[in-house]
Amino acid sequence: MADSTAASADVRHGVLFDVDGTLVDSNYHHAIAWWQGFRRFGHDVPLAEIHRAIGMSGDKLVAHLLGEDRDAEQDAEIDATHGAVFSTYHPGLRAFAGASDLLRRCAGDGLVVVLASSASEQDVAINRSVIDADDAITAATSSGDAENSKPSPDILEAALEAGGLEASNTVFVGDSVWDVIAAAELGIPTIGLASGGTSEAELREAGAVEVYQDVKALLDAFDDGALHRLAAS
Repeated sequence: MADSTAASADVRHGVLFDVDGTLVDSNYHHAIAWWQGFRRFGHDVPLAEIHRAIGMSGDKLVAHLLGEDRDAEQDAEIDATHGAVFSTYHPGLRAFAGASDLLRRCAGDGLVVVLASSASEQDVAINRSVIDADDAITAATSSGDAENSKPSPDILEAALEAGGLEASNTVFVGDSVWDVIAAAELGIPTIGLASGGTSEAELREAGAVEVYQDVKALLDAFDDGALHRLAAS
């Protein structure tokens, strides 16, 4: 008979982290960059509507905001404009207080830490330097790792593979309803953070199992929450 204790010890438990709006204070920079991209092609999309779509990746965000009757040939150029404008904000990006400490706490407690980002490789590199916790990060994804973007779960599947994880032994931390929806597709519970501008009520309605104001609040409550239970399992 197999040793169940040894088998249990071989199971990897991990946490997937969204990055923009979750670990790095960048959602509103993205919203303005998208606004500039839309304006370049004559689309007057209110910033509030753009903000509510942040968390989707570029292809789905443009379709969501402009609709099916848009000129889809503009999509790539709108996305490229967004990327170019957003890159001008790189020097001013900051991690949320407690972001690096939270990642190190997770890793120190034996959790595999994976950044589940669908941003470009350049933006992921910038975000990693801003977070400054590479010693705690096992792997990270970028836009090239998934064919379909959130709310499809492809990037989370890629993150699971990168970390050698199973969905049943994983928790996701994100800041948008699109994060919660994507994780639910794989049966992964989501801890929601209101730091990206989405309210606690919206995150809970989408299905988040816990909601905190930001990563610092999550870190402060670590011993009483889902991350601690996962690490102890």
